[in-house]
Amino acid sequence: MSGRTERLPVFVYGTLRPGGRHHPGFLLGRTTAEEPATLRGAVLHHGPGYPYALEDAEGGVVRGELMTLREDGYDQVLAALDRLEDHRPGDPAGLYLRAVREVTRTFDGARVTAWVYLAAPRLAARLRAEARIVTGGDWFAR
Repeated sequence: MSGRTERLPVFVYGTLRPGGRHHPGFLLGRTTAEEPATLRGAVLHHGPGYPYALEDAEGGVVRGELMTLREDGYDQVLAALDRLEDHRPGDPAGLYLRAVREVTRTFDGARVTAWVYLAAPRLAARLRAEARIVTGGDWFAR
């Protein structure tokens, strides 16, 4: 995608969720909606203090929240999230990739296109080898 970033909601599943340690500093007061949602086709792996979502052909599910960012400040919040998640397009040493995925809102089953931070390929390979999966796909329920 070139030019301006598409203004999609962001699916969060770890420390950015309401109640997580990074929610107050990055998202509190900067959203118009925070709705429970699931990401299918992914599994959650334990990381050093935070989780990583990895694509999963077996049909895993990750539980989290769909965050609709306020229009004013959208670009600044997304840029801050990219820095927090060490999202560096084209750099294989980055920790996360920000990708467009479909998530499902829990309360009505609606499918919504959203940004999701997934483990970058190099890290994903290491995490798969370690196989420390968060059972049930919910970081808060671990």
